Order: sequence, then structure tokens, then C-alpha cells
Amino acid sequence: MTVVASYLYRLGKRAEEVPLAAQPFEAPDGEFAWIGLTDPSIDEMASLQAMFGLHPLAVEDALNGNQVPKVDVYGDQLFVVAKTAHLEGDKIAYGETCIFVGKHHLISVRHGSARSHKELRLQLEQSPRLLEHGPDYVLHGIIDFVVDGYLPVVETLEDKVLELEKHVLVSLLQPEQIRRIFRMRRQVIRFQRVLGPMGEVAGKLSHLELPCIDDNAKPFFKDVYDHVRRVEGSVGGLREVMTSVFEASNLLEQQRQGTITRQLAAWAAILAVPTAIAGIYGMNFENMPELATRYGYFAVLGVIVTLCAILYWRFKRSGWL
Repeated sequence: MTVVASYLYRLGKRAEEVPLAAQPFEAPDGEFAWIGLTDPSIDEMASLQAMFGLHPLAVEDALNGNQVPKVDVYGDQLFVVAKTAHLEGDKIAYGETCIFVGKHHLISVRHGSARSHKELRLQLEQSPRLLEHGPDYVLHGIIDFVVDGYLPVVETLEDKVLELEKHVLVSLLQPEQIRRIFRMRRQVIRFQRVLGPMGEVAGKLSHLELPCIDDNAKPFFKDVYDHVRRVEGSVGGLREVMTSVFEASNLLEQQRQGTITRQLAAWAAILAVPTAIAGIYGMNFENMPELATRYGYFAVLGVIVTLCAILYWRFKRSGWL
């Protein structure tokens, strides 16, 4: 069975377990069922469809498990899709939580999510006054739970990028480190594509007139919308940090190449002095007065050493050596 939890809540408190059946579910005001499933089977979804009158298209989307975040209205019911995210190494892995919301029921269907709703359920059960208001407050709790899971992902990636930034200041990035930055950058770009629709979901729930959403619950969804925007800002900053790390690595590499070029040019200039003088005296002419000088050899060596020393001092002083 893939049913994680299935309970009836009466006046905000857990009352009894709700078994899956093919019969319609009925509950008086003040009661609702909260059912949580993970990767349900077709038969289980068929039972839920019969119990709560779920729309076939929504059931199909919940079984598919590959939807973008959205809010669909089917009569007096809502169908909400939220994307979960968690890190697997440097890769952001995504899951999906589909939520059916009615006046007396809330059904959550999870695919690929690394975080269970058990902790969330216990947390909400400690606030019966909120649960007493109905499924819309549970819907807020689930979406807020999903969005709160985004921040650790961003913070972990940010720590990894900052470690690379520290490494850049000490030594140049290796090819594998550069490829790692580009891989993380692709992950961040893809994450931004998820945050946009999630912001739209929270925005619709906080601003539009939708069935099963009480006006008193809308400020809670507005808070979730603000959380999404905050995460979007952090992701945008992280993307800029990645770009700056790569640019800093390029600038340091160019600086290093410039330093090597200046050093080579300085040594080439120094070596040009003995090369030029030796080239002149290496010509095979008979009428060269200096050839008959008794101490000409030592004088030429002295001139070479002096000129090379002067050039070395000048280059050293200018920072080329």
C-alpha cells in the first residue's frame, strides 16, 4: 500500500482513520479527511476518485507525476501541483506533490519527494485551531513546507560556490572545477524555471477567488508567495556569484599570462645585448681594429655584463622581473 496516512479530523483534531473505499465520502461541517499517498497505484486513485468525486484529468495528472506547478479548478474542487527540490551531490533532484482540495477533503500525492509529510502533519496537529478552519489551511501548510525546502538547497549550493571562490584567490581553477561551475550553473537556471511557476501558484492562491480557499487563509498564501520571491532573489544572487567566480578565474589567468609575457620580454631584451655584440664580433672581417686590442676581450665582456646588469635593474624596478 502506498497510503502513508489517512485520517478524519473533527474540529481540528484527529478523530479516526479513513479507509479507502469505492463509496462516496460524506462528512458534516467541521470535519474533513486528510489522506497522504506516495506513488499511488491506479486502483488506489480510482478508489479516491469514487470516494471524493475527483476529476479524471486531475487524477491522470496525479498518476503521471511529471507536471509543472499549477492551480486548476474543477467545479467546487482545486487541483494544485507543487515541485519539491533536494540536492544529490551538485545536482538538484525534483519531485512533485499533487494536492486535491475539496470542502471536506485534502489528498496529497507525492512523487520523488525526499521529505515526508509526517513531520508536517504532526506540526499541524499541534495547532487544532488552524486545522479547525479546514483543508485550505492544510494546503497552505503543504505548499509552505515545499517552499521551505528550497532554501537549504540554495544555501548548500552557495557554500559550494564560495569554496570555489576561495580557491580562485589561492590558485587557478582546474578544468574539472570549471566544468563543475558550469554544471551547477545549469542546475541553478533550471531551478529558476521551477521557482517562476511556484510563485504563480502562490500568487493565484493569495489573490484569486477560488473554491475551498477562505479569505482568511489568503494572507497565509501571500506569505508563501513572499518566501518564493525571497528564494528567487537568493538564486539570482547565486547565479551572479557563479559568474563572478568564473570571471575572476579568467582575469587571474590573463594576469598570470601577462606576467609571464613581461618576464619573457625582459629576458629577451637582456639576452639581446650579448647576442648583438657577439654577432658583431663574430663577423669574419680582417680590418676590425678592436681585434688587435690586447684587453679587448675582457673589455667587451665588461660592457656586456654592465649593460645586462643595467637592463636587469631597470626591469626589476618596473616589476617585469
